[in-house]
Amino acid sequence: MSSRTKLDSYSPRPFWVRYLLNYLALFLGSLLFKIKVTGHLNIPKKGPFIVAANHFNIIDPPLVIFAMRRPVTFLAASDMEVNWYEHLGMWVYGFIPTNRKQLGPSTIKSAKKVLRNDDILGIFPEGNTQALELRSAKAGVVYLSTTEKVKILPIGIHGLKDNFFTYLFKGVRPKITINIGKTFGPFDLPKDRSKKDITLKKIGKEVMLNIAALLPDDCHGEYSGNTQIEDIRKNMNN
Repeated sequence: MSSRTKLDSYSPRPFWVRYLLNYLALFLGSLLFKIKVTGHLNIPKKGPFIVAANHFNIIDPPLVIFAMRRPVTFLAASDMEVNWYEHLGMWVYGFIPTNRKQLGPSTIKSAKKVLRNDDILGIFPEGNTQALELRSAKAGVVYLSTTEKVKILPIGIHGLKDNFFTYLFKGVRPKITINIGKTFGPFDLPKDRSKKDITLKKIGKEVMLNIAALLPDDCHGEYSGNTQIEDIRKNMNN
């Protein structure tokens, strides 16, 4: 029995469509939320690069678009259950489907094509939204950064504690902070296959620590108390 889903049939919308949707994100973001963006000057003027952000809420992708103000091609899990408004958003903007139950070569091929076209690839290293604290990174962002020799731009998003509809029904505009860090990488993988997995996990941890440095301490989750976070913060301020 096939494990493919309807989401597997989706693809990124044309560049001009996503470009126009940026303005919609700016309008709705300003209307529904009180958003503060810091570090905007850290965004490279041109691609290719990978945006890696934490994933605490279903509206994180639109918030990344709000902060970047440029079209971003997202990788997103296509084997998950989504409600109607998540489905609508994914259909409107489009994305590169990532079916973790039946991962096809087209996923990696499409992601590499984005980077080779000097565009921006958006990834949420943790995968699905599950908590308000950081979790470990999946291998995708690390693999693509190393194979395509591109830098990673970390983004930390925080402020929402509930589903955004909860705030909407209460007539409250929640405060959201989006911190954009400095790019880092790319990384190299050893040729020895036995060492690749260890290196991928090590680099994945560095990705998450760079994101942690952009978030309050109570959001660090798995990386709480790691002394490298403060070192990264100091480097960001230099």
